[in-house]
Amino acid sequence: MTTVAGLPPAGSIAARLERLPHSRWHVKVRFLIGAVTFFEAFDQLLAASALPVLMKEWHLTAGQATLAVTAGSVGMLFGALVAGWMGDAVGRVRTVAVGVAVTALAGLAVALSTGIELFALFRFAQGLGIGGVVPVAATYINEIARSDKRGRFVLLYEMIFPAGLAVATLVAVWVVPNLGWRAMFLIGALPVLIAAVLPRHVAESPRWLLARGRTEEAERVIAAIEAEVVRSTGAPLPEPAAVEKGEESARGRLRELFTGRYLRRTTVVSALWFVAYYVNHGISVWLPSLYTGHFGLGLATALGYTLLSNVTGLLGTLLVALLIDRVGRRPALVTALGGSALALTTLAVTGAASGGRVALFASCTTFFVYAVNCGLYLYSPELYPTRNRARGAAFGGLWNRLGVVLGPIVVGAVLGAGGSLTLVFAQFAAVAVVGTVIACFAVETKGRTLEELNA
Repeated sequence: MTTVAGLPPAGSIAARLERLPHSRWHVKVRFLIGAVTFFEAFDQLLAASALPVLMKEWHLTAGQATLAVTAGSVGMLFGALVAGWMGDAVGRVRTVAVGVAVTALAGLAVALSTGIELFALFRFAQGLGIGGVVPVAATYINEIARSDKRGRFVLLYEMIFPAGLAVATLVAVWVVPNLGWRAMFLIGALPVLIAAVLPRHVAESPRWLLARGRTEEAERVIAAIEAEVVRSTGAPLPEPAAVEKGEESARGRLRELFTGRYLRRTTVVSALWFVAYYVNHGISVWLPSLYTGHFGLGLATALGYTLLSNVTGLLGTLLVALLIDRVGRRPALVTALGGSALALTTLAVTGAASGGRVALFASCTTFFVYAVNCGLYLYSPELYPTRNRARGAAFGGLWNRLGVVLGPIVVGAVLGAGGSLTLVFAQFAAVAVVGTVIACFAVETKGRTLEELNA
């Protein structure tokens, strides 16, 4: 068994990861994976930022506008399915690298599109990459985190996603009016450089290697990580703690997500994914166009209001990151979904009479719903064993993509049929209420190791 000079004899992979103090190694890995996630978020919101210009430039109908904003989401749905299998079969890091490359190259193609058909096709391809990267990256971060601080560790990393959304909107405020929408997609293609270097600078998950039966490789990786941590902290590592019971070694199967105790977990978390993203994406995708088309606001003002919503979402994510290890996953999810429902109900009851009022309550909604979104990237991987962790996280991603697709479609259908904004926000409020009830049945995972949760 491989050991590091000056360190205690090696314990289990899980125990050795659990005893690691926070170090420069954790910062490096979280930065590199975080850079990937940042640009995936940046790319996800590009269509919404470009839509007000595209509608005028290409004279889009409501149906074509819906196609423009949902094509990428449909791609994300299929990308999540493929990436879940890849993440468990070929590795977390390789899957993330492939997804980033697909996202970036497809973004270049989107920038060269000459019509809505090509735009939608390449956005679909870009969505394949985005949908695959985010859940597998979250799975990797979960697997290297200590159980006692896993919530804060993962969610501070996940903050990079709403940060990417906010920066995409901030950059769009200047870039779209001055350089055009194509420049946004060119900027979004920058992470192709990250895809090339990621596998060389980020070690594969030792937990995954062990689950695949690659014991010697897992030992080499964990030994290298331990050595790097010792060098950065300048102190010996503590003895690995005893692990009550580890996961049994086996190959993962999709059907396991729907049997035994995992059936309840999969049902609850899938519903939460759908609700959170149905509400979030249904609102965020249409906001810039509603501000310009329905309320007659200028493009800069519309994007500024959208930026406000993304900033409040970032603040909500920060708050839940600081509290979730203390209050637990279930109370945090229930409170955040309940807050979303309250904000949307208030807007529906008082009426969406002005762009400013919509911006205010939409920002209150994103404060809560972004916390749910990021919380689910922490919560979903916790619910499944290593052999199926990427599949489980990606299956949740499948339902979030269904929400992402249906949310904007329903808004487009309501508005296209002459429905009011009050009706739009009322149906979002109803969905959020249902999500709040479902969250009450979530399994609590606070403070427990991944192995303990799935032994």
